[in-house]
Amino acid sequence: MSRDRLLIVDDDEAILRNLERILSLEGYETDTARTGREAIEKTRRNFYNLALLDIKLPDMEGTELLKKMHETFPKMIKIMVTGYPDLENAIKSLNYGADAYLVKPVSVQELLDVVKQKINEQRNMEKMTEEKVKRWIETRIRKLRHGGL
Repeated sequence: MSRDRLLIVDDDEAILRNLERILSLEGYETDTARTGREAIEKTRRNFYNLALLDIKLPDMEGTELLKKMHETFPKMIKIMVTGYPDLENAIKSLNYGADAYLVKPVSVQELLDVVKQKINEQRNMEKMTEEKVKRWIETRIRKLRHGGL
């Protein structure tokens, strides 16, 4: 099983359940929220490394939620999934920190490909950061052993 935790935010119950089922079958641990406020509360209490966000929510625009999530959790992968495909929403979403912008109806394969790609990119960045820290520590230890800083 994957250690990846995904938050699905959409006000349409059928879409929520369908995405939850598809992603669960792929081994992802999923959680759902029907409003922006619920999504914010859940991200305060739980760790998610990826969020799928609808652009139209009952209590706020998805881009507003995206901006708040990006400010609080910049390393969380944020994918906009929208039935309102206009250039303004796409640009706003990307400027507010979206890692991808998908238009409904999105194929299952396209969704899974984007999710897997973004999670792999996230892991590679984490691995590179860990390797840099290890090299820095090793360099410091060598210098301390040889009487320098």
